Amino acid sequence: MKILVTGNLGYIGSVLTEVLKSKGHSVRGYDTGYYESCILFPPEEPDEQIRKDIRDIAAEDIEGCQCVIHLAALSNDPLGELTPHLTEEINLQATVRAADLAKRVGVQRFVFASSQSMYGFSDSEMELEEDTSEKRPLTSYARTKWEAECAIKTLDSEEFTVTCFRPSTVFGASPRLRCDIVFNNLLACAFTTGKIEIRSDGTPWRPVVHIRDVCQAFLAGMEAPRELVGGRSFNVGIPNGNFTVKELAVAAQRQLSGCSLVFTGEHGTDSRTYRVSFKRILTDLASFFHPRWDLDTGGKELADFFRATNFSESDFRGEKTIRLQRLRRLLDSGELDDRLFWNSRSTS
Repeated sequence: MKILVTGNLGYIGSVLTEVLKSKGHSVRGYDTGYYESCILFPPEEPDEQIRKDIRDIAAEDIEGCQCVIHLAALSNDPLGELTPHLTEEINLQATVRAADLAKRVGVQRFVFASSQSMYGFSDSEMELEEDTSEKRPLTSYARTKWEAECAIKTLDSEEFTVTCFRPSTVFGASPRLRCDIVFNNLLACAFTTGKIEIRSDGTPWRPVVHIRDVCQAFLAGMEAPRELVGGRSFNVGIPNGNFTVKELAVAAQRQLSGCSLVFTGEHGTDSRTYRVSFKRILTDLASFFHPRWDLDTGGKELADFFRATNFSESDFRGEKTIRLQRLRRLLDSGELDDRLFWNSRSTS
């Protein structure tokens, strides 16, 4: 199958490309290249690469593909709040355009990488479910992911299957690693400084999932029968996949003996706290989704990855792994204009 992966030069996309090619699929990558050079080891290359902003996607970019896996987005809450109006353009309007064009040119499946951040703050002890739980998006990023889901599901039909996956906070090794997400951040801090800094009081709940299990979920969206996935959303996670930040820190500490836990408390009690149910994906897609990673296996992988790549504190704190820093540097240098379009075709 020929698959268009938007955002293929990012954290998840770099691993997804490898996974898809290992399954015998042909991958056409589509990415503007903000993070193309943010590499810690050589990534698997797609069979084709289109370097364009997702806001400029055209029918010819999609033609010939049987499936689109849509990852391209301003990728977390801090980036979304950097430019809320651009988050609307990129995460919502461009997503709807990509799905509409895909349907027009005869693509059979559209798999959308959504987000659990749409649940926002939850004061309930109940685990949040896909359809019945209230959505309380606190940020532009969360709101646009939710609104994009609602819009593209209206395109779902017998000929065009739309499926939305809401991953837990992702962790794990990638050629284009991110350290601005919680478990990666905790382990990278421990590895490079000898201590784990927790800026909240450690009590907020976070669902987390390994990057390769997320890729397996996207494969399930491609492979499962339409009657299981068409027009549906799935929380992506593992059994018992909800943890407090303190539990995540202790899991990171297990991988690196001698590192200390430090609660700075500067963020107090984080308002983003929620526990999520994974019953739907673990039940309805049980024949297609087989998560294999937990905090210990994923933590060991990350620790080994840091050793193999000679990972440094400058890597941990710098633009190579902190997406907001990278975009700010590209804006300050004039390589990107104020709408986040390239002023030249450089991807330095």
